Amino acid sequence: MRYPWVILRLLLATWITGAAMAAPAKDAASAPAAELRTSHAIILGVIEGVTEFLPVSSTGHLIIASRVLGLDSPEPLFSRDGEPLWFRSPDSRQGGELLTVKLAFDTLVVVIQFGASAAVAILYWPQLLSIFLGVLGRDPAGRRLFINLMIAFVPAAGLGFLARDWIDENLLSVETVIVAQVLGALLMFYAEYWYGKHLLAGTRVERTELSVLGACGVGIMQCAALVPGTSRSMMTIVGGYFGGLDPRRAAEFSFLLGFVTLTAASLYMSYRGGAAMIQVFGWPQVLLGGVVAALVAAVCVRFLVHWLMRHGLAVFAWYRLATAAVLAAYFYL
Repeated sequence: MRYPWVILRLLLATWITGAAMAAPAKDAASAPAAELRTSHAIILGVIEGVTEFLPVSSTGHLIIASRVLGLDSPEPLFSRDGEPLWFRSPDSRQGGELLTVKLAFDTLVVVIQFGASAAVAILYWPQLLSIFLGVLGRDPAGRRLFINLMIAFVPAAGLGFLARDWIDENLLSVETVIVAQVLGALLMFYAEYWYGKHLLAGTRVERTELSVLGACGVGIMQCAALVPGTSRSMMTIVGGYFGGLDPRRAAEFSFLLGFVTLTAASLYMSYRGGAAMIQVFGWPQVLLGGVVAALVAAVCVRFLVHWLMRHGLAVFAWYRLATAAVLAAYFYL
């Protein structure tokens, strides 16, 4: 049982190193520019842990949490000496950008996902070990799984890298989350109908793993999940349905793809914006949120597999519609 802890230690060391490489000077980091309460860190960790692998959109829920907790302020931050704090220094090629709580929180939303990927590392270490051996040419099944994960990962990763600034400027809003929640619910209702129809007709051929074409389909659907409120997990599970996987295998492929996606995103954002995040919130609360997310995600991963095998996606679709209605009423009525 030593392997999952080895994987987790490697992930944690790499994550901390990525953030430390971009960290500000010690005196600045030791005095957070804004307060992230312990209760807020726990709330954010719970939200991330519950929603990351359930098909309800973790990013959408965290955006709403930022509004409710007052962590979306666009006002510039200043040091205790009254000096402006910079997210990007004025002499950078992109031009200067003052540091705000919102910019730090946008980084935290991604970095805290490391906790969820750590939960998958613990629970699904045999599959991760199989993938590693497959890359070395010692496990054919692990090699096929690795290829499918890369096919499903690359399209959204590439598009997200190219369009990240446009997404941050235009789509990180309550309105986008509400619309995406509704459209995602309709897609899940259709997927359940499609799956049940073919199952009852006896025309569905269950697969133990995705074909290359099926992995391509999941990859394309992942691109739509870049819209906040859509849910990466939901698009992967629905794509797995259409690709011939049963609910359990579709969910497990979603977890493994989530491990790849969340780890890559967390490391990238730790390097790109980790300095700002730590300068604003400090290390302790960020780590607390990640630990809480890992513990809660571990429980929710197990729950989702058992739920999907017995009840399917419909309850999550109804939840999304209810969430959209509540958000619309709270923010606009």
